[in-house]
Amino acid sequence: MKRFPLLVASLLALSACSGLKYVPEGQKLYTGSKVIIKSPEKLPNQSALQTELESVITPKPNGSFLGMRPKLYFWGRGQVKKKGLGKFLADKFGEPPVLLKDVKIKATSGLITNRLYNNGFFKGVVTNEVKTQEKTAQVNYTATTGQVYTIEKIFFPDRDTLIDKDIRATQPGTLLKEGDAYNLNTFIAERVRIDNELKNSGYFYFNPDYILFQVDSTLNNKINVYLRVKASAPTKATRPYWLDRIKLNTNYVLTDTTTRQPVLYKKYEYYPDEKVFKAKAITNATFLYPDSLFRRKRRDQTISRLMSLNTFKFVEIRFLPSAAGDSAGRARLDADVRMTQLKKKSLRADLQLVSKSNGFTGPGLTVSFRNRSALRGGEQLLVNAVVSTETQTGNGNGALGLTSYEYGINAQLLFPRLVVPHLPLLDVHLPNSDFQPRTTLGVGVRTVTRANYFSQNFFNLNYGYTFKTKITNEQEIRPIDITYVQFAPTDTFNIILKDRRYLKTAFEQQFILASSYRYTYNQQVLEQRRQQIYFSGQVEGSGNLASLIAGSTGQTRNPPERGYTVGGQQFSQYLKFDLELREYYRISPNPASGNRIVGRLQAGVGMPYGNSVVLPYPRQYGIGGPNSIRAFAARGIGPGTYKPAPGEQTLNQFYDQVGDIRLEGNLEYRQDLIPYLKGAVFVDAGNIWLANDDPDRPGGKFNPKTFLKELAVGYGVGLRVDVQFFVIRFDLAFPLQAPYGPPDSTSPRFNLAIGYPF
Repeated sequence: MKRFPLLVASLLALSACSGLKYVPEGQKLYTGSKVIIKSPEKLPNQSALQTELESVITPKPNGSFLGMRPKLYFWGRGQVKKKGLGKFLADKFGEPPVLLKDVKIKATSGLITNRLYNNGFFKGVVTNEVKTQEKTAQVNYTATTGQVYTIEKIFFPDRDTLIDKDIRATQPGTLLKEGDAYNLNTFIAERVRIDNELKNSGYFYFNPDYILFQVDSTLNNKINVYLRVKASAPTKATRPYWLDRIKLNTNYVLTDTTTRQPVLYKKYEYYPDEKVFKAKAITNATFLYPDSLFRRKRRDQTISRLMSLNTFKFVEIRFLPSAAGDSAGRARLDADVRMTQLKKKSLRADLQLVSKSNGFTGPGLTVSFRNRSALRGGEQLLVNAVVSTETQTGNGNGALGLTSYEYGINAQLLFPRLVVPHLPLLDVHLPNSDFQPRTTLGVGVRTVTRANYFSQNFFNLNYGYTFKTKITNEQEIRPIDITYVQFAPTDTFNIILKDRRYLKTAFEQQFILASSYRYTYNQQVLEQRRQQIYFSGQVEGSGNLASLIAGSTGQTRNPPERGYTVGGQQFSQYLKFDLELREYYRISPNPASGNRIVGRLQAGVGMPYGNSVVLPYPRQYGIGGPNSIRAFAARGIGPGTYKPAPGEQTLNQFYDQVGDIRLEGNLEYRQDLIPYLKGAVFVDAGNIWLANDDPDRPGGKFNPKTFLKELAVGYGVGLRVDVQFFVIRFDLAFPLQAPYGPPDSTSPRFNLAIGYPF
C-alpha cells in the first residue's frame, strides 16, 4: 500500500504525456491505420504485399511510446509557453496533432487498390472502417484480393530489324517468367534490363520508355505479354553508335577560355598537363576506345577508374554526334572526357580524441601531407606524423588509469595499379574491372611509452596489393610486412617479468617477418538493403621462410634453447587466423531509419611454433573495453578462468590478460530517439585463452569441453550523439558473469568512446 500513491502519480504523469488534452474540441486524434488482407488462397508473399499496401497510407500519426506522445506533448506546452524551455522544446522536438479530418480515406483506398492491381490482383476491392474512441480514431482498410493473374506466354519482337534482333538476343536473361504472378515492378525492371543490354550494344539514344508491353488479360486469370518497340521511338534511338574522336582533358575548368592544342597519343586527343600526369596514366584508366562500339559499361568503368585515382574532383563524359563520315555508313559519336583536378599537394592538421580498443583514451594530433600524383602517374604519397597521450580509463578498482604516450611518422606510396616484380612463372593479371587495383609501399616508425613500465619502438616496412572484383568484395595481399620491435623495460617492469617466462618472451626484441591475406565482403555499401552482411577473414604467417633459410644454411642456435636469428635478433614464427562476421538488420523498410538489430561474432587463433613458444605481444588478443565486452575493463578478462591476485589486478589489466585464442559475440539494438541522438541496449559475451599451459596464469589454456562456461557476459544501455561525420558514444554496462564465476563487482561500468563499436 505504501507504493500505491507512487503508482497513481506515475499513471497521472503518463496520462499527461499522452498529449490528448491538446486535441481540439470536437476533433479526433488519428492514431494510425492497418490493412487487413483477405484472399481466397494463401499468398506466398503476403508479408511483402502487406508492407507495400501500408506504405501508401498517409498521414503518419503522432509518434508514441508506451502510450506517451512526447512530441505532441512538447508542441502543446509550446502553445502555452511562448518563451523559455517550453517554447524551445516545442520548436526543436514538437509536432502538432494529426487529426482524423486530415486523413483522405477515399484517396488512400484508391492507392491501395492501385497497389493490388500492380501486384496482379486485377479484381481487388478495398473497403474501410473508422473505429473511434473518446478522443482518438483509427482507420482500418480491408483489401479483398481476388484471384491473382499469372503470365501464360511472353512474346519478344519478331520483326527482322536490327534493334528487334538485338532485343531478342537478350531474351535468355529476361526477368519475366511463365507462371509468375503479374508484378508491375518486374515489368519496370525488365525494361531497365533491356535498356542496359542495348546501351552496351551501341544504342546510345535508346530509353526504357521506348519499350511497350501489351498485356492480353482476356484469358481465365492469365495474361499474354507482347513486347514491342514503340512506333514513336526516334530513328537515332533504334541504331547502334560507334566511337570516333576521344578527347582527354585532365585539367578542365568551366571558366577556361584558352585554346590548347591536343597531343595525339594512342589515337586519343590528349590535352597535356605534364606537370601532373603522364599521358599513359590517363589512357590506362580509360576504357573508351576509338573505332569501337559505344558501351555504357565502358563509360561507367572509365568514370569509376578515373575517380578512384583520388586526383579528380569531378569526371564528366560528354557524347556528341560526330561530324566525320563513315565509309561503312555507321553512326558515330565523339567523346569528350573532362576531368577537374583536386589540388595536387595538401597539408592538414587534425586534433583528435583518440579512443582505442585497449581502453586508452586521450587527445592526439595528426599532421598529414599528401601529394596526389607524386610520380606523375596518379601515385599518391601520404606522410603522417602522429603524437598522442592517453589514459586507460575505468580500470575497475577505483585506481587511477595508466598513462601512455605515443608518437611516430609513417609514409605510404600508393600506386593505382599492380606493381609486380618480373619473375619467371609469375604473370599476375586482373581482368578489366570497375575498380582500381592498388599497390602500397609503406614505411614507418612508432614509439609507445607506458609510463613507469616500458617503452617500445616499432620499425615497419610493408608492401602489398588491394583490389576489388565487385563493389562488395575486397582482397588485400601483403607479401611483405616486416616489423622490428625494440623493447626497453624499466627496473620496475623487469622485476615483474623476472618470474613470468611467457610474458617476458612475448615482449623480447624481435623481428616479425609476416605475410598476410585478407578477404572482406561488405554489404553496407548497398544502403537500400534491410539486411546487410559484413565478413572479414584474414590469415597471417610469420617467420616461415626465414626459418627454412636459417635451417638449410646450417645456422646454429646459441644458446640451443634460443631460436634462429636475423641480424643477431630472434624472429617470431607463427600462424594466425581471424574472422569477423556482422549482420545489420533494419527494422523499418525506410532506408533513412536508424532502428536496427546488429550482431557481431569475432573469432581468432594464433599458433606459435618452430622459432617461437609464444605469440609476439603486439599479435596477442585482448578483450574487454568500450569496443568489446563493455562491462569489463580493457584487457581485464581471461585468459580462460585465470584471475589475477588482488594486488596485481591493476597491472594485469594493463598488460598480462592477453591470449592466443579469442571468441567474442555482441548483440545490440539501436533506436532513433530524436534528431542526432540514438539509444541502444546490448549484450556482450566472450573470452580469450592460451594455446599452451602457462604456470603463471593457471586456468588459461583453452579446453573445448568447458570454454562455453568460461565466457564473460555483460549487458547495458547506451546513448550516441550521431552527427553523421562524428559519433560520441556513452555506454553503461553491467557485468552478469565472469569467466571464473560471479563477477567481483556488479557495479556498472561507464564507457566513453568515439564511433560505433561495430
